Amino acid sequence: MTLESNLANMSISGGSIPWLEKVKSAEKTCIIQDGKRKVHYKFDENEEMAEEYNMQTDVLVRRAWRRRGALKKDSDWEVELGDPEPMAVQNSGGGIGLMEANNMPYVVKRITRGNIEWRIRNLHYPLETYSVTATPSENCITVRTTNKKYFKKLFVPELERVGLVPKQENISFAHNLNVLIIMYKKPPEVLQAEQAVLAMIKSVKTIKNPDELPCNPS
Repeated sequence: MTLESNLANMSISGGSIPWLEKVKSAEKTCIIQDGKRKVHYKFDENEEMAEEYNMQTDVLVRRAWRRRGALKKDSDWEVELGDPEPMAVQNSGGGIGLMEANNMPYVVKRITRGNIEWRIRNLHYPLETYSVTATPSENCITVRTTNKKYFKKLFVPELERVGLVPKQENISFAHNLNVLIIMYKKPPEVLQAEQAVLAMIKSVKTIKNPDELPCNPS
């Protein structure tokens, strides 16, 4: 199936998916470096995105955004997916904040071929302490502890981009070595969108010289 037919077959209530149209229309630059396919997207003068894909699995391992504010100043890169910047953790809004203490809970988000995963580190309570529930009204997954020591909303832009909300039956979680591992099974719409984006970036001419890349996604 061609990229064009992939895009044509994907729709929300009969209309095209804005996320795919946005990615398709972006100015894209691609480079192969350190075993990863690194892609830079420029959407307009105020917004850009950087992604890194594992070359062996084609799985997205990192996505970061940079947006220019009202004063036209570049912000820091905001990590949506992958390891946070050194000495930084995700704040309550899903962005990046300074690490207050090494033992404070913090979230690292990853994806696999079949799941979206969050690992909340430095949570030492036993498994039965946690409640992980879908909150469709806010398009998020809510994490609570019965002792009221921890509360977190995990937003799922992957679902929002294809017009879906979280469903409880797709959520599972485990706890090991002070890490709460939350897994969300990707619905077919997310898998199809990922394949459509991957097809787009594989069609982009690859730059040979790393110095020519307009950003540093890492």
